[in-house]
Amino acid sequence: MAAEQVECFFSLEIGFAVAGLIATGYQLVTRRPASFRLLQRGPRPSTFAAVPLLAFAAPFIIMRNTIRGCRIEGRDFSMVMVAPIVAGCWSLMSGTVVVMALTSLGIPAG
Repeated sequence: MAAEQVECFFSLEIGFAVAGLIATGYQLVTRRPASFRLLQRGPRPSTFAAVPLLAFAAPFIIMRNTIRGCRIEGRDFSMVMVAPIVAGCWSLMSGTVVVMALTSLGIPAG
């Protein structure tokens, strides 16, 4: 494997791990799961604070909603295949940001 491929897989893994950590931490503090509905509360400070939270927790939320949708609603196979691709791309982007932030702080990220 090339070094770039290893770095991409590492960023993907870090993105999913950070997403799970943030979403679970939010649920621990508020006693309700993180959801994209946090953005529907109107223009309040809590809505603006939810944007960074959702930007990094989105892969976890997307996968959780997909699994729940399959069990409860019996969603179509095509939707079940698209959701992991979207969550994976989002996780790759957010993981790259986390790795770059750790590197800029002088913390070795790998």
